Amino acid sequence: MPSLAQAVILGLIQGLTEFLPVSSSAHLILARAFFGFDGDKFGLPFDVACHVGTLIAVVIYFWRDLAEMIAALPRLFDWTDARAREIWLLAIGTLPAIAAGLLFKHVIEERLRTPAVAAAMLAIGSAVFIAAERSGTKDRSDRSLTAMEAFWIGCAQAVALVPGVSRSGITISTALLFGLRRPDAARFIFLLAIPAILGAAGSEAPKALKAGVGGETATLFLVGIVASAIVGYLAIKYFIRYLGNHSLDAFAWYRLALAAATVVWLIV
Repeated sequence: MPSLAQAVILGLIQGLTEFLPVSSSAHLILARAFFGFDGDKFGLPFDVACHVGTLIAVVIYFWRDLAEMIAALPRLFDWTDARAREIWLLAIGTLPAIAAGLLFKHVIEERLRTPAVAAAMLAIGSAVFIAAERSGTKDRSDRSLTAMEAFWIGCAQAVALVPGVSRSGITISTALLFGLRRPDAARFIFLLAIPAILGAAGSEAPKALKAGVGGETATLFLVGIVASAIVGYLAIKYFIRYLGNHSLDAFAWYRLALAAATVVWLIV
């Protein structure tokens, strides 16, 4: 398959799976393994480029919220201001992922980015989804989140550095356990993804620049970014709508099926 087609496919996969609770990292790892995509051209730097596309998508979708938070910066220390408070909650929720990324970055990149790990985490995550859907009141707004709850949601996001866990899945599940309504949980965790994606892109940018991003590589990265941005925007829009009337159960069963297929593929 031509490299350009591979870039489009991986970009579409990233855009769709970054915000759906199915793990974008697992899908990118498995797509490369199943279809024999070029691991040198489409390794971790390409994944990060696709993450930039999803970052663009979430910024465009939530631009009004982000603009209001920027406007609230002069009132940052006024805890009674809803937007200033939200900035603090997002900052608190971001800290665990920063710490985990700094401490375990090399372990995750060198030992955990495998189909076997992805399959195991896909299955475990399914059990977490099912448990979360059967617990919690699911009647709270994200505006009612406390600092400690934001911290624990951030800890869940840190766990999602392991391929197969799913950032959106584990953080939404944690928010549901705290009693948040599904759309409110999705809104908060999508905003929480912005600094996490920025951090991942910033971490890998020097490596990509050192390897050289020009010619064909630059084209492939650009294609991946555009594809993931377009599909990512649509995924956010319709996933939040979906959560208004549906549970995470369908995604849990999908993850189990994909995990089983991966185990069969590994054995065969």
